Amino acid sequence: MVIESILGTLNLNGETGSWRIAVSGRTVEPGLEHIRIAMETAAPAPPPRLLLEWRVPLTEMHFCWHPAGGFNRKIPADWTAALHSDLATSAPVLLLGSQSGENRLLFAVSEAMRPVKIKAGVHEETCEAACSVELFTCPEAPIAAYELLLRLDIRPLFYAEAIREAFGWLASFPEYEAAAVPPAAYEPFYSSWYSFHQNLFAPELERECALAARYGMKGVIIDDGWQTDDNRRGYAFCGDWEISERRFPDMRAHVERVHRLGMKYLVWFSVPFMGDRSRNRERFGGKFLYRLEELGTAVLDPRFPEVREFLISTYEKALVQWDIDGFKLDFIDSFRFDGEDPAVREDYAGRDLRSLPEAVNLLLSETRSRLERIKPGILIEFRQSYIGPAIRKYGNLFRVGDCPGDFLSNRLGVIDLRLTSGDTAVHSDMLEWNSRDTVENAALQLLNVIFSVPQISVRLADLPEEHREMLKFWLDFMRVHQEVLLHGKLTPYHPELNYPLVVAETETEMVIAVYGGDLAVPVPPRPGKCCWIINGSGSGRLLLELPLPVRQAVCFDAAGRQSPGAPPVAGLSRVRLPKSGLLGIQF
Repeated sequence: MVIESILGTLNLNGETGSWRIAVSGRTVEPGLEHIRIAMETAAPAPPPRLLLEWRVPLTEMHFCWHPAGGFNRKIPADWTAALHSDLATSAPVLLLGSQSGENRLLFAVSEAMRPVKIKAGVHEETCEAACSVELFTCPEAPIAAYELLLRLDIRPLFYAEAIREAFGWLASFPEYEAAAVPPAAYEPFYSSWYSFHQNLFAPELERECALAARYGMKGVIIDDGWQTDDNRRGYAFCGDWEISERRFPDMRAHVERVHRLGMKYLVWFSVPFMGDRSRNRERFGGKFLYRLEELGTAVLDPRFPEVREFLISTYEKALVQWDIDGFKLDFIDSFRFDGEDPAVREDYAGRDLRSLPEAVNLLLSETRSRLERIKPGILIEFRQSYIGPAIRKYGNLFRVGDCPGDFLSNRLGVIDLRLTSGDTAVHSDMLEWNSRDTVENAALQLLNVIFSVPQISVRLADLPEEHREMLKFWLDFMRVHQEVLLHGKLTPYHPELNYPLVVAETETEMVIAVYGGDLAVPVPPRPGKCCWIINGSGSGRLLLELPLPVRQAVCFDAAGRQSPGAPPVAGLSRVRLPKSGLLGIQF
């Protein structure tokens, strides 16, 4: 089937059989078009695999952005693998942009629940961008009708605006209505994972929480380890979800002691896993999607109503018995097929739903609603890559995927999430650094996630005094300037260079974070507005382009000690600024 669009001709191919397909287009504004693809069949049947393809000239297209891009911003060859999205993986949005930072082509689809493959690659023979969207690439339950919208955007917007608008469009669909975000979601957290791993004990945690509270952290996330005496990692002991009494002799009393410090308390659960060593393994035998031998666990099939009820009631029990404030719900992306759907050969016996995405949606929707009824304002964290429009319905904290000690990956993850997450609270991956490192290097962990809610995961009691001063200074800065850092207009430049310059702005102040060395930093003329410049470049100097004479200036080093120095002059000015330091100026 040939479809006419603002890009020219699109081709829709597939073995449609009894399915009838209708296509219509609508111009939203010049350069922005929505194409509707509707399909139906007389009797429910598995939908056909469909491939929508087109090509456009590769002109002024210099980088590729998508939610799971990470360090890979290149436009690949067209023979490379497509990108995958589904309810628990990334999102079906892709942008080709110019070196000047403008959008050249963004395309997105409204299907954020079922698997979608999306691709843009260079066709060598013609030097064109070969683009495609592939639907129904995994086993699907029978349906009778289906509808999809394709968004095509060639407006020359700043790339970040095009991305934000696309995710705003996805969020406008009723089925992707985002969960409310309580104020507590925007406060710094302490996390036990990197600092303790599975070696958790209540007294030590309480001592760390007491220190964390002094630094202004308002919550703690207790990760893997509370449910087992085993310290060998893996997930063989997941599934019973009973407290290790050796580690936590009285969980409710322990939580109460942390509450008295003014901190919220969140607990980790690996949602789909039923470990090989759990007592519940036999109870749920035959109700798995597949097995992860290397992790010592099987993955539950949520299409069984008793599986969903077991999981939800487990969280309800923890919430009520321990009086906690939220959950870190992990490994949602493991709800998938490893090859064939095991339900087909069993004719879906015992399952009240045939569609796996629908079952995961029901599980997570009921989890949220039932927990919210018990404790309004419940906090639920998800991490990359399950951060798409559908997941925003269930959680209000989105965290960067695991990148221990890697501030560059953390920065990329934070900025990508800020572009795609609306007002859902964006958290950094847990921050850790070696206590023997310099204070300037330790501070880089915080500076690179300055536009997110930080999660700290170092042994606070073991930090040297200078590191403690640094941590207190930057957490105080993030608290005082939370409005601009977390809610201001975010402008991240040059994704193809890993965001070397990021600006956040409100009506009253601006924060400019510099991460690239020898970069001329333009400071917009904003008389009367306070401007903070963060030096995350690794250099002791910055090249500032100042439009006006500076009326006032104040400078701090990495640990928050005020540094002397004359105000920078107007024009192009090379300014001495300590590594990982802070410069405040006012015109």
